[in-house]
Amino acid sequence: MATNITFHAPALTRSERSALRSQRGLTIWLTGLSASGKSTIAVELEHQLLQHRNVHAYRLDGDNVRFGLNKDLGFSDADRNENIRRIAEVAKLFADSASIAITSFISPFRKDRQTARELHEVPTPGEETGLPFVEVYVDVPIEVAEQRDPKGLYKKAREGVIKEFTGISSPYEAPEKPEVHIRNVDLDVKDAAKQIVDYLDANGYLPAKKE
Repeated sequence: MATNITFHAPALTRSERSALRSQRGLTIWLTGLSASGKSTIAVELEHQLLQHRNVHAYRLDGDNVRFGLNKDLGFSDADRNENIRRIAEVAKLFADSASIAITSFISPFRKDRQTARELHEVPTPGEETGLPFVEVYVDVPIEVAEQRDPKGLYKKAREGVIKEFTGISSPYEAPEKPEVHIRNVDLDVKDAAKQIVDYLDANGYLPAKKE
């Protein structure tokens, strides 16, 4: 870690920025197997928040981020760890700016997701509190995910073309106490996203819905 650095404080505190934008910043972390529907739900959730609740939200997608920020990372355990660490840091920056960061990553290891949560719990310099972290488990049986297989990844994993593939040759550690648990079998995507919005409303994370 670099040592010759100094934190440059912003002109506004987080609470002042939140007041100006009339919304709180937080991170919504969608996790689940490949083909569980994480990205589809994340897209719908972003749409509902932007179009229907008039709050700023931005989606960080597992594949999309690997085209740029994380294009130097593979899929070894070490690279997966670093992938999640970087995303957690970026999501925290969005949340600190009074935006809602929506991440959709397999993020298969509990310790990495816990690290992401703990990162949000640590206050940034000049702040007294951390940032909300909402873990969403998009839950489908491996058989269902493999049957969907829109990208043909499970087939390649079974054939040995893809090594260390989550659910086949690498483990997925399901969340034990997610804030939101979506059982995404035969569930309409709008209803899936609504489960998350309902949780945000119930916990005071969103401005009151205008009639």
